[in-house]
Amino acid sequence: MRFRDKLIDTIYGNYKGLKANQIKQLKKLYHQRLPGDRLTTPEFAQRLAAIATEIKDTVCVYLNRRGQIIRVGVGSPRQTQIPALELPRYGAERLCGIRCISAKLDASPPKESSLTSMLLQRLDALVVITLTGTGKVRKGGGATGYIKDSYLAHLLPQTEFKTEFKDYWTVSEPMNLDAITDEDFLELVEGLEAEFEREFIAQQVEEGHDLVILVGLQSDRKSEAELNNSLAELARLVDTAGGKVLQTIHQKRAKPHPQTVVGAGKVEEISLRVQTLGATLVVFDRSLSPAQVRNLESQFGVKVVDRTEVILDIFAQRAQSSAGKLQVELAQLEYMLPRLMGRGKEMSRLGGGIGTRGPGETKLETERRTIQKRISNLQKEVNRLQAHRSRLRQQRQKQEVPSVAIVGYTNAGKSTLINTLTNAEVYAADKLFATLDPTTRRLTIPDLDSTELMTILITDTVGFIQELPPALVDAFRATLEEVTEADALLHVVDLSHPTWEDQIRSVMKILQEMPIAVGPILLVFNKLDRATSKTLAKAKDEYPLAVFISASKRLGLETLREKIGDLVKYTESPS
Repeated sequence: MRFRDKLIDTIYGNYKGLKANQIKQLKKLYHQRLPGDRLTTPEFAQRLAAIATEIKDTVCVYLNRRGQIIRVGVGSPRQTQIPALELPRYGAERLCGIRCISAKLDASPPKESSLTSMLLQRLDALVVITLTGTGKVRKGGGATGYIKDSYLAHLLPQTEFKTEFKDYWTVSEPMNLDAITDEDFLELVEGLEAEFEREFIAQQVEEGHDLVILVGLQSDRKSEAELNNSLAELARLVDTAGGKVLQTIHQKRAKPHPQTVVGAGKVEEISLRVQTLGATLVVFDRSLSPAQVRNLESQFGVKVVDRTEVILDIFAQRAQSSAGKLQVELAQLEYMLPRLMGRGKEMSRLGGGIGTRGPGETKLETERRTIQKRISNLQKEVNRLQAHRSRLRQQRQKQEVPSVAIVGYTNAGKSTLINTLTNAEVYAADKLFATLDPTTRRLTIPDLDSTELMTILITDTVGFIQELPPALVDAFRATLEEVTEADALLHVVDLSHPTWEDQIRSVMKILQEMPIAVGPILLVFNKLDRATSKTLAKAKDEYPLAVFISASKRLGLETLREKIGDLVKYTESPS
């Protein structure tokens, strides 16, 4: 009822240029009420036809299941449709509870754009009343239209994914007015929703899992292969975060659209897929501005996130230690702050105190102030954590124990390697970012200058990823210092991954951007047992000094220990 009351007396669509009396006739439609079990009545259909005839344009009205008119518009169903965010909330197993009745001047069946609008809104039904001509004008105003045929359209439950949108609806043959008014609306819609619910239950995933559509953009700076690899990685990220990917959509475009990233046609396509597949989340394979997120969510009617938010969500799930949780919260707040709804940072009154409080301060300003204060406190905690870890490293350095840090792309097998080498019990899984907190263990390796063994410290670090969010790099600087302070690095690479070369470049780029230069690096190709002979030959040819192992199968570990010994000796030798 609130939805109807809010919109009453508002005319939508192409109403400019209409006479005052015509606007009045349109507004009077809001006071009509139809039987709940009928699509329309003969009297209401004739009245709608008369108004359409007089204003010489299509008239659309939208009704709820109680027969109340909640929206009146001039123009086609597409031009007068209800925005996604204003529609009542409904699930994939239901229709939206609203039907549209349209009266148009020509006698043709409903156009595909009108049917697409029905699909976008997930309407209960679309009734199109067609007229034969201009009708006749009464004395004193008003007109009577000549109704020729009527059409009834509604959505169809789907047992499988369809590539053509026309497969998602059905349109009746031309019906006379008596036939359309005799149709039992409630029986129709209840039968449809029963079928939708059966199909929804058959396809339902575990409760709490998002149903996701991925969106990628191939710009002039990105090749098709790079886009496909990036989208494949995003799908793994979504899976790791607990979502289920329903479909991947991409567009080739010279540069991103400033308001919606992709073009208007692609936005419409994604909106349709959201409705037809019952998606609850749309994930873009790139960073989105706050304005782009708002624009896209208003079009799709579901939450929209970017690649960074997915990674932050995974980090939030994976953080176990107090230090890890602290750093994740800092990264999330730094990402969230500029995305608060409103005019921007100029609204913030950072000073606080006298002159900044009182009724003039908005809720948005209060939220910003609270977040900024929390960020400041978290940064102090991270600084203390940084100082604590620095003291621990200094103590280790005083003992003159060499340290080696394991780095690499996420899911390259770093945790498995440290477990195999040291018999540790670091959590390892075939997931992206399985571990976040650095773990240091002692490792005994051969001392090449004597028959004795040498002890070193080896540290497992957080995995890297393509386009690692800057907020994460900054928040995890206390953890990443384990990399810059180590005497040497083991760069572990998943040789079985199809884009292992790109992953090497991504990791090296991040290492080069470290504030402090890192030590010597030993390249370690892992998962040797899963790689093809062609890939292995190529890697050996391009990286002859690398070590090739399988941490899970314990292959090549003795050679690796010897190479680590060489690496440590190299760092100890005078320059």
